[in-house]
Amino acid sequence: MSLKIATFKPSRSSTKRLFVTISCLGLSLLTACANVIPPCNAKISPPSAELRNTKWELVRWNLAPNARGEVRTRQIPQGDNGNPIQLIFDASGERLSGSTGCNRFTARISEDSRGFTLDQIASTKMACSPARMELENDFLYDLNDYRSIVRNGDQLLMIGADREVLNFMQRSNAAK
Repeated sequence: MSLKIATFKPSRSSTKRLFVTISCLGLSLLTACANVIPPCNAKISPPSAELRNTKWELVRWNLAPNARGEVRTRQIPQGDNGNPIQLIFDASGERLSGSTGCNRFTARISEDSRGFTLDQIASTKMACSPARMELENDFLYDLNDYRSIVRNGDQLLMIGADREVLNFMQRSNAAK
């Protein structure tokens, strides 16, 4: 009696089926994990207590990457009277105020489990140059519709829904 040992040689179709099966399992895992990521309208930020009584100046504005993945920057002119774009968190943690370089603005800070959100944003309505008004409108839109705020020491990054990143540096709060 002789024993024959059968060897398994995967055919192209079985290899393809294995690849498709593994791909589907990987896709299922990614889809399941996607439920952990906050929805697009969720806002994430540090607790407002970390930012109480601080002042921040916009030093860089990164535009969303272009079709080639290149990040470009937006020019940030000083205000019409030499005023920079600034954020000032009050000592109580209830209000944010600042300057767009032309107009002043204020907003209410509301705290929740993901940090704080801003609402009731209001600004003065002084006339500025058309280019400055466009910058101001874009800034106030991003302030209202950011997706996350990240603090790294004296740097504050505000990441917008459109993937633009506003980079602020902390300034002395002595001269308001």
